[in-house]
Amino acid sequence: MRTIDQTAKVPTYLGKSGERDYNDSVTVSTKGMEYELDRISTLFKTIDLSSNKFEGHIPSSLGDLIALRVLNLSHNRLQGEIPQQLVALTFLSFLNLSHNHLQGCIPQGHQFDTFQNNSYEGNDGLQGFPVSKGCGSNWTPETNNRDYESDDEESNSEFLNDFWKAALMGYGSGLCIGVSIIYIMISTGNLKWLATILEKLDHKIIMRQIRKNQSQRKVLV
Repeated sequence: MRTIDQTAKVPTYLGKSGERDYNDSVTVSTKGMEYELDRISTLFKTIDLSSNKFEGHIPSSLGDLIALRVLNLSHNRLQGEIPQQLVALTFLSFLNLSHNHLQGCIPQGHQFDTFQNNSYEGNDGLQGFPVSKGCGSNWTPETNNRDYESDDEESNSEFLNDFWKAALMGYGSGLCIGVSIIYIMISTGNLKWLATILEKLDHKIIMRQIRKNQSQRKVLV
């Protein structure tokens, strides 16, 4: 990591010395005063550019501001990924990138392991700690629960189809009973309860048939 002497009398700025570079100037308003900055000092400790409708990507050169303690870029229109270079900001104690259009994996390590979900809220495309969406090998598809529910619904549908076939194949008056049971099952969603009812019903039908056969045998005798 590059170190900077914060007690130096001569300020240092972003960009490599000895190379020609294009520098943006910016006008900063604070406490009713306006200041025009044509270069960015590496000793800046606070940057608050929230609610300015800024567009584009977060510049990776912000990672060179290693003395930075506060970075607030919330409520803009920033897009793309969070630069991995920001992990170098080991003095950063406050980060707010919420309500932009950022996406991709959130950098991990150093101060980024301490920030909470509210630092990133409003960016539906972000993944990784601390947001609920996993990133990389830790990513778990959100469709798992839906697929499980879909499979469960298909199982219930197959069960109903089999039950209707059984009812129509010849229980006679049992058809009405089957309709009533299905209605109760749909209302309660309790398949175990239905299985118990069907087991008892099947037992009663068998016992009734046995008694009928015994009565017929007595008549023949």
